[in-house]
Amino acid sequence: MLGSRQSSNLVVGLMSGTSLDGVDAAVVEIKDQMDTLDFKLLHFTSLSYSQTIRDKISTICNPKTASIEEISSMNMYLGKLFADASRKAIQEAGLSSKQISLISSHGQTIFHQPEPKMIAGSEVTSTLQIGDIGMIAEKTGIMTIGDFRTRDMAAGGQGAPLVPYTDYKLFRKEEHGRVLVNIGGISNVTILPKGCTETNVLAYDTGPGNMIIDAFTSWATNHTQNYDKNGDIAAKGKVNEDWLSQLLDHPYFQLAAPKSTGRELFGEVFAKRLWQEGERYQMNHTDKITTITALTAKTIAMEINKFIKSASLKEVFISGGGRYNKTLMRFIANYLSPDVSVYGTEEIGMSADAKEAISFAILGYQCYKQRTNNLPAATGANNEVIMGKIAW
Repeated sequence: MLGSRQSSNLVVGLMSGTSLDGVDAAVVEIKDQMDTLDFKLLHFTSLSYSQTIRDKISTICNPKTASIEEISSMNMYLGKLFADASRKAIQEAGLSSKQISLISSHGQTIFHQPEPKMIAGSEVTSTLQIGDIGMIAEKTGIMTIGDFRTRDMAAGGQGAPLVPYTDYKLFRKEEHGRVLVNIGGISNVTILPKGCTETNVLAYDTGPGNMIIDAFTSWATNHTQNYDKNGDIAAKGKVNEDWLSQLLDHPYFQLAAPKSTGRELFGEVFAKRLWQEGERYQMNHTDKITTITALTAKTIAMEINKFIKSASLKEVFISGGGRYNKTLMRFIANYLSPDVSVYGTEEIGMSADAKEAISFAILGYQCYKQRTNNLPAATGANNEVIMGKIAW
């Protein structure tokens, strides 16, 4: 029985992912009743990056081309851009800034190093998200929360994935198990076993999402397309099973969870190497894209298939840009056990586009309420923590 105390807050959630498409902004009404959270998406919008800004972010994501000056400058510039996205969302929702309780920003990840490195005899993991929250707060006049991942890392976690916390809070079921999949630049899964508690949720990055597909599409079309719209190119090609089998031998796919990855492992350098491998197989560009699309699909499906019986899985819900790649969706369904059904997250009332922005709205709200908001079972942290820093 729910308690009687209920509060409602309007929060703007901001997300910019590894695909470097732009800033997603979701205006979310969060209803807080005792220990139960509910949400309503009031408005969602995106502010696309120009090609110039996309190229600049790509440059600073690569340690070989990044400079301290460019990182510092882009940190402040993206803060302004995130503020613009927030104002755009608030205005389009027909609201004023005074009605918004807080802005919660994931920032733009430019480096993520979950495996420890030795510094002066100490093991150190690290992550860096830019898009200064002080700038966002100043330009909007709204309290802003961000920089979530570092606190989880300080507690021994990998700082990722973070969205499974909200997956658990919003979508677990007593009757059967569910899987939430997000396919952005990187793909990740949240396994919610039947009747699960926080301690038996499984969540981690499975590997590439759209990142390599996008790179291949750009090269195949002489940069006239940034992504394979609807999976139309992949639909025309054939999977090279020999090459796919070789690609599946990558060490990351053999690692046990919890694990997280990003552009550092599956970014442009990796994509270029695979493009050249495809040349050695004498494949045409279309077949390359089809095979790489199959790689994303199979690495997702292989992980889900491991838990079909033990977690009583019946439903898989997919969000992110990959949701709209019909060929990718078809491949995932084909690689999965017939015991599960595949849907877009809109089937459970969650916009496939807005899911991550909504999730960060909730994570920021929990920080504001001084409640723990990580999921140690997913990140590997030693304990629960309150993630997020506040710019009042």
